[in-house]
Amino acid sequence: MTGRRAFVLALATAALGACGFELKRPPALRFKTIQLAGFPTRSPLAEELKRNIDASTTTQVVEAAKDAEVVLQALSDERQKSIVAVTAANQVREFELRSRFRFSLRTAAGKELIPPSEILLKRDLTYTESAALAQEQEEAFLYRAMQSDIVSQVLRRLASVQLL
Repeated sequence: MTGRRAFVLALATAALGACGFELKRPPALRFKTIQLAGFPTRSPLAEELKRNIDASTTTQVVEAAKDAEVVLQALSDERQKSIVAVTAANQVREFELRSRFRFSLRTAAGKELIPPSEILLKRDLTYTESAALAQEQEEAFLYRAMQSDIVSQVLRRLASVQLL
């Protein structure tokens, strides 16, 4: 039986490799060092960006602008929550959560590589007063998911930059 299992495992591995499957990895960036500037202290977005950039084999996050080839400037990082629907008794039924990130990218010399750009994500959150604690946890989860999506989009935009 173990010989057969090994054969099936080898066959499955070969099939996955042949179909183009590969583990998700951060995009390759075309610069060696980057500084993250303009983020608030202990920004979860900056921390996730740093973690993802450092996971790449090509680029390292540095603290000082003098050590950086490029500077990712955070212009704003906002979270908003607005009421979308209420019941006849004027109780909230649905919220819209928004996460907005504005940024630009420039070389250390000041040449603009990505002009001021904005990523805006929206998610709907239904609300039930009887499950307020669960709703808080769902809201936090949705904001974390939007943050991860923003990081992915920023990394893809950074990967498209060509230094000349």
